[in-house]
Amino acid sequence: MPKINLRGVEKNYGANAANAVADLDLDIGDGEFMCLLGPSGCGKTTTLRMIAGLEHLTAGEIRVGARVVDSVTEGVFVPPEKRDMGLVFQSYALWPHLTIERNTDFGLRLRKMPKAEREARVDQVMKTLGIEKYRERYPSQLSGGQQQRVALARMLAVNPEVLLLDEPLSNLDAALRLEMRAELKRLHREFKTTIVFVTHDQWEAMTLATTIAVMSEGQLQQVGTPNDIYDRPANRFVAQFVGNPPINIVELGNGKSEVSRLARQYLGERYAELGDAGSIGIRPESLRLADAERGVAEGAFSGQAEVTGILPTGGSWIIELTAAGEKLFMTTHQSPEVEVGDAVTFWVKPKALHVFDAEGNRSEAADRLFRPVKVH
Repeated sequence: MPKINLRGVEKNYGANAANAVADLDLDIGDGEFMCLLGPSGCGKTTTLRMIAGLEHLTAGEIRVGARVVDSVTEGVFVPPEKRDMGLVFQSYALWPHLTIERNTDFGLRLRKMPKAEREARVDQVMKTLGIEKYRERYPSQLSGGQQQRVALARMLAVNPEVLLLDEPLSNLDAALRLEMRAELKRLHREFKTTIVFVTHDQWEAMTLATTIAVMSEGQLQQVGTPNDIYDRPANRFVAQFVGNPPINIVELGNGKSEVSRLARQYLGERYAELGDAGSIGIRPESLRLADAERGVAEGAFSGQAEVTGILPTGGSWIIELTAAGEKLFMTTHQSPEVEVGDAVTFWVKPKALHVFDAEGNRSEAADRLFRPVKVH
C-alpha cells in the first residue's frame, strides 16, 4: 500500500473567507490506520475530501506513493476515479433497488472483472464481514449496522489501495458502534489497507487508530500514537479535547483561586525553571485522596477540598471536588469511601502534571523535570 504525503496543503472557499485547512503537512504511512480527529468545522472532512479528489487544493501538493495526485504549482489533478481509493460516507449510499450481492459487486462490474473472479472476490469479502446470508436481501431489509457492513464490503471488494472513511459510524447506536469498531480493527489487520478515518469521537480515534492527527480551526495540532496524544498532549487544546472526563486545568497567570495559589507556590518552591508557566493540567485518573493508611506521596502537589458530588458511571466513579470555588474532577475504579460534604486532601504526583506555557503550548522544561528520559 502507498504512503500519502500532504505538503503545504490549503483549502479556501473564498477570497475573504478563513482557510478551512491551512498549511497542512501530514504523512500517512503504508498500511497505517490514521484518524483525523477534531470538533466540527476543524477541517478534517475537507482534508479527507482533498485526499479523495473531491475538493481541489487552494495551495500545496498531495502525493500517493511516488505519484503526484494534486499539485497547484505543477497544475496536476488526478480525478477521484483514478486515485484507486475507496470512500465510505456517513450516509451508506447503497443502491436501494439492488440486492446486497449486487451492491457489493457493483464496483467490480464497472471494472469488468471476469465473472468467476468477481464471484470469488465477493464471496470472500461478504464472508469476512458476516453478510453472506443477506446476499439476496435489499438494503431496506437490513439494520444500520448491516448496511454499514455492506458499504464497507463494496469498497473492500475492489481492493482499494487506500480506504477513506468519513464518520461512518455516527448513525449507529452505541452497541453497534462498539461492534463496528472491533470489525474495522479486525479488517485493518486482515487486509493491511491504508485507512484514513474522520471522526469527532475521541474514543473512536483512541480505540481504532495507529496514529491520530488532531485538528482545530484548519490547523494541525498534533500527530502521534493514541498514547502520545493522551499522555503528552502538545497543547491545551489537545489536552482538553482528548479525555473523558476532561482534563482539569488550573490557571496560574491569572488564577486567583486557592488551588492556583497552591500550584504557583508548589512550582515556585520546587521547580524554579517553571516560573513562567501559564497553567497546569491534571487528568482525573491521576488525582488521589489521602487516607489514614496512605497519606500524601512525597513530593506530590496537594491541597484541601470538599467532596461536592459523587457520580457512578458503572464500574467507575467520578468524584467532584471543590477547593475555594474551583472544581476538580477525579475518577476511581474502587467504590469511594467518602461522601458528599466530606473534607479531603487531594494529591497528584509531579510526573502526572501537564504544564503549559502562557500560549498554551506544552512545557518542554516540565517534561525534562517530571519525566526524565530513561537511559538503558
